[in-house]
Amino acid sequence: MKIVLLGYMASGKSVIGRILSKKLDLQFVDLDTFIEEKEQLSIPELFETKGEIYFRKKEGEYLLELLNLKENAVISLGGGTPCYGNNMEFIKNKSTSFYLKGTIDTIFERLKNETSQRPLVATIGMENLKEYIAKHLFERAPYYEKSDHIILINQKSVNQIVDEIMLLR
Repeated sequence: MKIVLLGYMASGKSVIGRILSKKLDLQFVDLDTFIEEKEQLSIPELFETKGEIYFRKKEGEYLLELLNLKENAVISLGGGTPCYGNNMEFIKNKSTSFYLKGTIDTIFERLKNETSQRPLVATIGMENLKEYIAKHLFERAPYYEKSDHIILINQKSVNQIVDEIMLLR
């Protein structure tokens, strides 16, 4: 069994994935961390030195590698992962997927205090952040909505979200 968590930046994929994997006694893999280890570069360095096309190609290859492992795992994806190549098709065929869905306001509230940890947010600027989130969510929703399950994250604790996933898996 592979459980894949997807959704927009700051939706809680990594935090929830770690807790869920402990409760299920499964390996946890954060795709971005996996890519960084394999490529020996951070995600921003990969974008800067090799470009987005290279990154997206490698992201798809590493996603498929993880989905094809014999071991069961909880895998958290980058926000854009489902939106490129055949990634969503692979996710649908090889895992049970959960879209951690938050409103624009929920995502904004979480991101506005994370500018130091998220360089992308810092470069966009607080005054443009809500519009940026809205645009991205609109573009990505058709991919995210293909998930097996949609979990609304607004006003829920991490444990409530984990419990909901446990019930649906």
